[in-house]
Amino acid sequence: MTVKIITDSTSDITAEEGAKLGITVAPLTVMFGRESFLDRVTITTEEFYRRLTTQDVFPTTTQPSPAAFAELYNKLAEETDEILVINLSSKLSGTYQSAVSAIDMVKKNCRVEVIDSQFVAMGQGLVVLAAANAAQQGASLDELTGFVRDALGRCHWITYFDTLKYLAKGGRIGKAQGLLGSVLSIKPILTVKEGEIHPVTRLRSKSAGIEYLYNFVTSFQKIEEIAVEHTTLPDEADRLAERLSAAFPNVNIRRSIVSPVLGTYGGPDAIAVTVLEAR
Repeated sequence: MTVKIITDSTSDITAEEGAKLGITVAPLTVMFGRESFLDRVTITTEEFYRRLTTQDVFPTTTQPSPAAFAELYNKLAEETDEILVINLSSKLSGTYQSAVSAIDMVKKNCRVEVIDSQFVAMGQGLVVLAAANAAQQGASLDELTGFVRDALGRCHWITYFDTLKYLAKGGRIGKAQGLLGSVLSIKPILTVKEGEIHPVTRLRSKSAGIEYLYNFVTSFQKIEEIAVEHTTLPDEADRLAERLSAAFPNVNIRRSIVSPVLGTYGGPDAIAVTVLEAR
């Protein structure tokens, strides 16, 4: 039987994309006041960012419950006896713990392994996509867990933020806390290290930030795949992807929009790049 792959919606893999690749996407929840929405299921990215930029209500988020993961496990256990779950960093969300807790709720004889990616967005997503491809080629669960841990070590993700306001309000600012006192015009570049947000550098404009992202990607010699994603900067993201495509004509470049749950912390006008190094 083919190993089934589960990830969460912060991987920035949509449910539609996942279905084509045999990936089940567990949605987190985003809330505006008393209104709650399943990430990319009952609220679109367009509607979310419209609300984020026009309303005074600051959104909040919550992880899927163990029961929600158990429902997915039991459904997939009808089709397989091995499931691999790859979640966002456990230091940024309780999603990983929910996925682990749900293992005891599996009714059939089905082995479930849960991996803490220690990433978010396409830092997580590119590895999930690679794992799904390996699963379709017949890799076992043990082979996949080794494959994923190796791929996570080859994955590199950095993001340009227009503001740290949303990250700070959401309590996810991590090691970038020291940047909060910076001059308002300073634009931070952040990354994730050992599952936590860390500062990389500070720049004075959006154009300088995007140029930094470009130079970051082109500093790698061997690349398996690249991702470019944004919150509300489609034109800038497209232009960056085009430049990277010219620099790496034989490398697939994925374009995506940051999910509502991650957009809660990234805020508007953020743009990120992910590099999955080749072996």
